[in-house]
Amino acid sequence: MAGSHKAGHARGGSRKGAVGAPPARRRRRGRLRLVLALLVSLLVLAVAGAGWLYLQLNGDIRTFDDGGVSGDRPAASAKGQNVLVIGSDSRAGDNERYGHGDGDIGRSDTAFLMHVHADHQHATAVSIPRDTLVDVPPCRLPDGTWTKTQHHVMFNSAFSVGDTAKGNPACTQNTVEKLTGLRVDHTVVVDFAGFAKMTEAVGGVQVCVPKDIYQGDLNPNLHARGERLFTKGVQEVSGQKALDYVRIRHGIGDGSDIGRIQRQQAFIASLMKKVKSRGLSPTTLFPLAKAATASMTVDPGLGSADKLISFALSMKSIDLHNTKFVTLPWRYEGARVAIVKPQADALFAALRADRTVDGEDAGGKQEQAQAASPNPSTSPSPSAPPSGAGVSVAVYNGTTTKGLAARAADSLKAGGYTVTGTATAATQDFVHTVIEYGPGARAHADALAQRFPGALLRPAKAAGLSVTLGSKYADAPSDNAPAAVPSEVADKARSADDNICSGLSYG
Repeated sequence: MAGSHKAGHARGGSRKGAVGAPPARRRRRGRLRLVLALLVSLLVLAVAGAGWLYLQLNGDIRTFDDGGVSGDRPAASAKGQNVLVIGSDSRAGDNERYGHGDGDIGRSDTAFLMHVHADHQHATAVSIPRDTLVDVPPCRLPDGTWTKTQHHVMFNSAFSVGDTAKGNPACTQNTVEKLTGLRVDHTVVVDFAGFAKMTEAVGGVQVCVPKDIYQGDLNPNLHARGERLFTKGVQEVSGQKALDYVRIRHGIGDGSDIGRIQRQQAFIASLMKKVKSRGLSPTTLFPLAKAATASMTVDPGLGSADKLISFALSMKSIDLHNTKFVTLPWRYEGARVAIVKPQADALFAALRADRTVDGEDAGGKQEQAQAASPNPSTSPSPSAPPSGAGVSVAVYNGTTTKGLAARAADSLKAGGYTVTGTATAATQDFVHTVIEYGPGARAHADALAQRFPGALLRPAKAAGLSVTLGSKYADAPSDNAPAAVPSEVADKARSADDNICSGLSYG
C-alpha cells in the first residue's frame, strides 16, 4: 500500500485535500450491537473456560479477512491494548427479523474503541459518532483492488466500502488508526441478532425511560404516534424491545445521535451489572457465551475460544467503576459532526500514554519493573525508550509550528541519538509523525517509534532513518507535562457503576 518515498512527501501524513460531499444519509436502524458483546462475552469466556465449552463455542466464532488491514499503521505499543467494536446493521440472514427495512449491505452506525490499560485495572471506551467527518484511507475492495483516500466523509461510510453483506471491518479499522494514532490490536463486529439474543440470555437488562415512548418516536416516517412502546420509569427489556430502546432517537432528549450514544453507554453498563449480579458460573453464563460468540465476527487474532479466553483473562480485574465511557470531542457542522481539536488529539495522546480518564498513569510500570528484575531499583524502567547511542536520524518539521524540529532534535540527542540535521519538510500538512527507515534499519525504527507515540513506520530505499513530525506531535504535551484527558471530556465520562438514570441524553 505505502511505497517508498522521501519524508517530505510521505503519503498519509496529511488529512487535507478536496472536500467531498457527504454520502447520502442511510436509513437509521439499530444503534448498539457494540462493545457490550466484547465486555460481556469475554468476561463470560474468562470464567467458563472448560474444555467442553471450547468445543461448543469454537464452531460459532467467525473471522474476517485481515488482508485489508493497512500496512501503513501506527507502531505497536506496550502501553495497553486497543479493541475496536463495531455494530453491524445488516439485514442479511437471521438479522432480518430484527430490522424494519430491507437490504443486505453491511452498515455500521455505532463504534467504540476500547483501550484496555496496561495495568489491567482500567478500561476506557471512546464512542465515535457515526456522522463524524473523517478521512477514510485506502481500503481493499472484494476484488482485491484498493480505493483512494476519501476526504471529509462520514465515519460510518468506511464499513460499507465494497457494499457487501459482511461489511468492511478492516476499512473501519484503518480509519480508526488514521484518526487516533492508536494501533488497533483486535477488531470485533457484533450483529442485530446477536445483540437481541444476548439480552435474552441474561433475562433482560434494566433501563431508565424518562417519558412514555411511542412507535412514532422510534420511526418518524410513521407520521403518527402509534402504540406505546415504553412506559416512563425503570424497567427491564430484552430481545426486540432492547433493540428498540437503544435505537430511539427522536423521543428522548434533543433527538440527536449524540444523545443516543449516552443512552447506549448506560445500557452497556447496566448489562455488565446484570451479568455480575447473576454470578459468574458456567451454568448461568453459557447461554450468554453461546449467543455472544454466535453473533461476533472477529479478527484472526481472536479467532478461537482459547484466544478469546486468553484475552478475557487479561481483563478480569477491571471493575465497573474503572470502566469509563467517553465520546469523541465533537461539534455540529451542519447535519454532520466535526471533531473538536485540540481536545480530541489530547484524548488520544493520553490513551497512547496510558493515562486514565481520572489522570492516573495506568502503564503498570512498577509491576513491569518487578517482573523484569528482582532488584528493580538497579534496572532501567522497561517502559523507558531504549538508548539511541550509535544511531543517526534526520528530523523534518511537517507542520507550521515553529521550532518543532529543534525541539524533537534536542529530545533525541538527550536520548543518545546523533541528529544529522533538521529541516522543514516539503509539505507542512502532516498529522501523524512519519518514520522512514532504510534497508536493515527496521529495528532502529521500532525503537525510535517509542519516542513518538502513534508514529507511522514506512520503509524507504535510501539508507538510514528520518522522522517527519506531524501536528499530533506538535499538540502533544511536553515531556514535563504528562498527557491528560481534557477536562471537557473527563467531566462527561460515565463509569459503568453510575446510576442508570443519570446522564441519559445530551440536550
